Amino acid sequence: MELILWRHAEAEDGVPDSARELTDKGLKQARVMAEWLKPRLPKNIRIIVSPTRRTQQTAAALDGDFETVGAIGPGASAKAILAAAEWPDAKGAVIVVGHQPTLGEVAAFLMSGDPMEWSVRKGAIWWFSNKKKGDLAEVVLHTSISPDML
Repeated sequence: MELILWRHAEAEDGVPDSARELTDKGLKQARVMAEWLKPRLPKNIRIIVSPTRRTQQTAAALDGDFETVGAIGPGASAKAILAAAEWPDAKGAVIVVGHQPTLGEVAAFLMSGDPMEWSVRKGAIWWFSNKKKGDLAEVVLHTSISPDML
């Protein structure tokens, strides 16, 4: 299984939180990251997205279908993200477009076994895979990259 955590791009301030839209910089961040991702994504991909406006706009940059999942919205737990993505047993790949601090907690848990508060930059991705070697499962970090590095 491949798991790609994608934090929403830069959004404007405001209330209600769920209606905050991407800034011009955020739209560019989402577009740049989507253009980098598209040629690298496996064919069997499922995209799950928080119901907030900013995550929906970020995911839309991929120009594909995605599924809105309320359980991965702001304040979700790392456990909820992994359950929604069906980690580590889903077939193919899953992109989760979500929020901090939860995505950082998921990344920390996958790398260390503890849901610590790691920072994930706006618009950045963390790409993991779960490899099975005999009876052992191994988590591999393929890349962690932010849009300003592209």
